Amino acid sequence: MAQAKVFNKRRSGILLHITSLPSANLGTDAFKFIDFLCASGSTVWQMLPLGPTHEDGSPYQCLSAHAGNNRFISRDILKSQAWAEPAKLNDTKMSRLMATAYRQFIKNATEADKQLFNEFCQEQQFWLDDYVLFREIRHLNQARAWFDWPVELRDRQPDAINKIKTERDEALMIRRFEQYIFFCQWGQLRQYANANGVKLFGDMPIFVAHDSADVWAEPNLFTLDSQGVATRVAGVPPDYFSETGQRWGNPLYEWQNHIQQDFDWWKRRLKTQLELFDLIRIDHFRGFESCWEIPASCETAIDGEWKPAPGEQLFDSLLAYFGELPLVAEDLGIITDEVTLLRERYGMPGMKILQFAFGGDASNPYLPHHQCEDSVTYTGTHDNNTTLGWYHQLDEHTKNHVHAYFGETAESMPWLFIRSALRSVSELAVLPLQDVLSLDGKHRMNVPGTIEGNWLWQFNWDMFNSDNANKLKALNILYGRC
Repeated sequence: MAQAKVFNKRRSGILLHITSLPSANLGTDAFKFIDFLCASGSTVWQMLPLGPTHEDGSPYQCLSAHAGNNRFISRDILKSQAWAEPAKLNDTKMSRLMATAYRQFIKNATEADKQLFNEFCQEQQFWLDDYVLFREIRHLNQARAWFDWPVELRDRQPDAINKIKTERDEALMIRRFEQYIFFCQWGQLRQYANANGVKLFGDMPIFVAHDSADVWAEPNLFTLDSQGVATRVAGVPPDYFSETGQRWGNPLYEWQNHIQQDFDWWKRRLKTQLELFDLIRIDHFRGFESCWEIPASCETAIDGEWKPAPGEQLFDSLLAYFGELPLVAEDLGIITDEVTLLRERYGMPGMKILQFAFGGDASNPYLPHHQCEDSVTYTGTHDNNTTLGWYHQLDEHTKNHVHAYFGETAESMPWLFIRSALRSVSELAVLPLQDVLSLDGKHRMNVPGTIEGNWLWQFNWDMFNSDNANKLKALNILYGRC
């Protein structure tokens, strides 16, 4: 099956989430980073999921599979709008700022501007109405999870929902407006990126958070009891990252109900993501062949079991609907022949991680001599240490393996791995910005299986020097990725 057109050219990219920009928003720093990508010969910007997060900040446990994180809205761009009164848009709390901005918009915007807002609300109604209700009710219930709300709101009883709609009408409109502003700002960023030859590469977790608008709105699609409590949850068995596996806690899918709806929920989800991104990584792809199902009563992931999933039916339906699927499969961990066949059937490149390649023997599938064109090679990912941090922690055996594999070279880490990724046969090579800047383990983004201190890393422009872009561009030219 043919690959999506975006993969038919050698490219390189950089992995950097929006939160890691100095301003952590869609303003000047985001545009400046695209300029850096262009100067370095990189044509892909990969990032993590964009949704609003829970208190732990994890972009893989979002409050919505569709909405954008309001914290990414640039205040400077907001103040530059023709309808804005910038002197009054200085509130440090985003919710109050957006309330003021909405009232200015209603007061000052042209009819054409208001029409665009109305069109957005209509076009995105399939998720937006449920989302704003969810966020407002959650706010009124002191940020408690939806399954802990009063029964009438938990179960979406019509009288209770209509009462919220009537009494909180303006608050709900402000939340719609907030999403409108996010999508407008994102559209400007994507337009700038694409005009400069840069593709935006998103990330779509296979599962959604239990406490999310999506699960509250359509609980029949998930493994829940009548009170909204998860009966079976997702995770992965013990692996490279954790001796007890990872118990993510997301409810699993009631696949039979998805099949009966011809996977309409998935079509809606992917539609939103394709409006944001040029290509998308599907996190935990192997879960479409079979999922690690853990009884909700278990505290770790050890006592789970593999349960089959209807991957072929799902992707056949999505392919018929969208025409092509510009997707990358995150196929790390325990990968069976069946998972590989599913990925290959739909022309999805898999992932090759250089940090996983060393310490064993020549059969390790991540070693460069096993790479293939339909893959994306990474030095490391957001779940790995920086390459320099990883190298500093290696035992002598693994260090010796690295140096024996690459032979005599004066090139040190992390540029030894950067060169290897860029000269690989993989159609796409992606480098975390921490590696391009030669940063050590103190700059790691996430440690899987932990909840403290993750997702906080930010760079500052002082970390760059004049040689960063030039050195990377020379390698991109040398290996045909410009």
